[in-house]
Amino acid sequence: MAAVAFIGLGVMGFPMAGHLQQAGHQVTVWNRTSAKADAWVARYGGRQASSAREAAANANIVLTCVGRDEDLAEVVRGPEGIGAGLQSGGLIIDHSTVSATITRALADELAKQGIDWVDAPVSGGQQGAENGQLSIFCGGSAAAVARAEPILAIYAKAQAHIGACGQGQLAKMVNQICVAGVIEGLAEGMHFAQQAGIDVAKVMPLIGQGAGASWQLLNRYETMLADAYEHGFAVDWMRKDLGIVLNEAHALGLTLPATELIDGFYADVQDLGGGRWDTSSLLRRLQEKSR
Repeated sequence: MAAVAFIGLGVMGFPMAGHLQQAGHQVTVWNRTSAKADAWVARYGGRQASSAREAAANANIVLTCVGRDEDLAEVVRGPEGIGAGLQSGGLIIDHSTVSATITRALADELAKQGIDWVDAPVSGGQQGAENGQLSIFCGGSAAAVARAEPILAIYAKAQAHIGACGQGQLAKMVNQICVAGVIEGLAEGMHFAQQAGIDVAKVMPLIGQGAGASWQLLNRYETMLADAYEHGFAVDWMRKDLGIVLNEAHALGLTLPATELIDGFYADVQDLGGGRWDTSSLLRRLQEKSR
């Protein structure tokens, strides 16, 4: 079993690191908020480091799962960063959803130290992380991705090597474009049904067995009907992800009209105080507009 470090113990990283420990790996964790690392060690065992550098110094493979480009740069660079602790021959697997630009920049920097990089953003949300049922988009060299695969298999239901460093992040952008459109379509369909006076609880399971089926429908229509949004993937994070998508699209000379529109809808949800609500809260926005 490998000596592994896991940096970033949010709602995704916490259970993912736990799966690694339960699989028999020697896991050292670090989190900027030490209370989360304390809670992780209390639950799973393993070891807590005092810095990202210390965690990396005790590992052959370092996994990261942080929020934004600047967060990732902070935990990798500098005297207390991963790059200062991980030895030549090490591997970094980054599960953060960040830009392809920062991914390529950090991968190039670490390559000069003999350290491999795999960008491996995930899809499946907190539920997928807890159940070990994530889809993982991998970018990096064939050798680096092959080295990462047995680690990722511990909490993945599907993984694929998309291409070079940065390609994993680009694939995750495709995922977020698709997810945003599906959620808005689901919200509009349910709102239409409600306003038309039909029994939404009867209609949605039927749609879920036909061409209109989606993960969002099957896993979210009941909580949407209950107006329950204090769970799942936060609107604030979705707006961060869609911002990355739209910046990349601009760099490619593309327009994504539906994605831009839905990003604005999520801004409306934030204005309602729903920054931490699940992304399915687009239905609440429509309901508020109809009042």
